[in-house]
Amino acid sequence: MTEGQQTARKRIAVVTGASSGIGAAIAAALASDGAQVALLARRADLLDRVAAQIAEEGGEALAIPTDITDSNELKAASEQVRKVFGPADLLVNSAGGLLIETAEEGDLDQWAKLIDLNVNGVLRTTDAFLPDLLLAGASGQSADLITISSISADVVNPLLTAYGMSKAAISHMSANLRAELGPKGVRVTAIEPAVVKTALLENSSHPMYRQYMQHLFASIEMLVPEDIARVVAFVVAQPRHVNLPNVKVYATQQP
Repeated sequence: MTEGQQTARKRIAVVTGASSGIGAAIAAALASDGAQVALLARRADLLDRVAAQIAEEGGEALAIPTDITDSNELKAASEQVRKVFGPADLLVNSAGGLLIETAEEGDLDQWAKLIDLNVNGVLRTTDAFLPDLLLAGASGQSADLITISSISADVVNPLLTAYGMSKAAISHMSANLRAELGPKGVRVTAIEPAVVKTALLENSSHPMYRQYMQHLFASIEMLVPEDIARVVAFVVAQPRHVNLPNVKVYATQQP
């Protein structure tokens, strides 16, 4: 390890969408590196399972059932994190949903719900924990705001119009927040994975997309949630003056 480089050890991390998939893998990786990790998601039973697994491996995790579309729940979650661990210096916005349909066949109400989760949910979460990140930055500690976006932010796919729009919004949000918060000591990063093998994709109900995914999963070695977790752990382990603002992650063989 080079001089000035640090791991997530002794950091206080908050991970949304931590009940399964990419969020759970990120939480486990940060806890393995020594961070105290607050797990946020809606389903308490799944959160408790992830927290128990982290504890079994010697990590420290706090399960806080939270709906990121509810500002009051997020405020309560931030207060609980401060009470138990202290002010957070690392936030990972990993919660999000997927909607696979064209505009012609689409349901506008479902599009609006997706935007509220994928965009407004990230804004609400960031707002709830930003004072803590700014406090860490001002005190000379590493402070990180990580958002899990997608290559769909700038890749055209007519089945993913609403989803791609939501991811483009949060990638653009990250770019602008980096310009604002960097001078205050807060690093901001958008992680943009390609296809990651999760239950969400494997259980897709759209026949065309499901067929494509089944072919992709069968033909090449795909990304898995732990791959994205390692990328996040690498990003936050850099020296405080190093910020990786945008990281795209592809499976080597994915076109």
